[in-house]
Amino acid sequence: MTFDQRVREIAAKGFTERQARFLVTVMLHSGVCMIRQYCAFAGQVYGQKGRSFFAELTARKLATAFDCAHSRARIYHVHHRALYEAIGEPHSRLRKPLAVARAVENVMLLDAIITRQDVTWLATEREKTAHFAMCVGNAIRREEFPHLVFGDGPSTTVRYFPDRLPIGVEPRDHHVFLYLVTREVPVDFRPFLLRHTALLRALPSWTIRLLVPGHFTEATDAYLSAARQELAAPLRPVVIDELLWYFEERRRLEKSQSGAASSDPARYERLRKGFGAPRYTVLYRTWTHVGDRALSSLGSRVLADALERKTGRIEWQSLPRPYLHLSPLVGTA
Repeated sequence: MTFDQRVREIAAKGFTERQARFLVTVMLHSGVCMIRQYCAFAGQVYGQKGRSFFAELTARKLATAFDCAHSRARIYHVHHRALYEAIGEPHSRLRKPLAVARAVENVMLLDAIITRQDVTWLATEREKTAHFAMCVGNAIRREEFPHLVFGDGPSTTVRYFPDRLPIGVEPRDHHVFLYLVTREVPVDFRPFLLRHTALLRALPSWTIRLLVPGHFTEATDAYLSAARQELAAPLRPVVIDELLWYFEERRRLEKSQSGAASSDPARYERLRKGFGAPRYTVLYRTWTHVGDRALSSLGSRVLADALERKTGRIEWQSLPRPYLHLSPLVGTA
């Protein structure tokens, strides 16, 4: 279903087109929202119209309101199955009860999305895989799309675009990959970048946009530095060879049941120290899951050149509103 088709289905349930567009946006990207967000989306002053809309949602048991711990603000969880069925997402994870931290993060994401209504935002795994399969053609294989593999053998499950973050499509096929900063250090950001490198290399232009809440502003430099290391610092072939030897030797020693020593202790110790930075720690973990494919692009200058030409960008956007006071007990009625 297209976004406009979804809007028509929701409007047919007794909502205005504006209300329907907002509800579709919420159900695709966050599952939760606040009255102030609807007012911003609709270009209205916070007031009776917004409150009446949400009063109707709760009265019809389409959404549940939750008080926040330290203010009079409320978060609303849109959860009714009939609404999600109408947009073709009856099994959406966003219908389910949300942990406190996840609910607040989704409110942050919605804030970023509603400020750019001129952008087409891809939400679901199905939408993203279909869009990029058409967009990049044969430039990369489907298995090179961002993904994680769960389970072993016949029970293996592959989840594409597992980060579940909105991807924006701007005019001229410029793609914007949102990443919400939720930790002081970029320990989760580096794997995110590694998962996306093959796709980024196949796109003509792209932006990695960090969404930074006020309480994580001081972490911005660490995230930008991590992005430059992962995307703009290709390794020389001799370094990649050393890295592969170290990874293979490290894995062999970790799997050894007899406490075996390295075949070249001096070399191993030198490389252990040299490859002790976070970039290589994350890369080793990725390599143990996907094999040498994790190292295949380390020497490529494609992304570094894109950043130099400005067809690739790494930027950050401050989320100006406070969020620490939002601690709702989000659940489903």
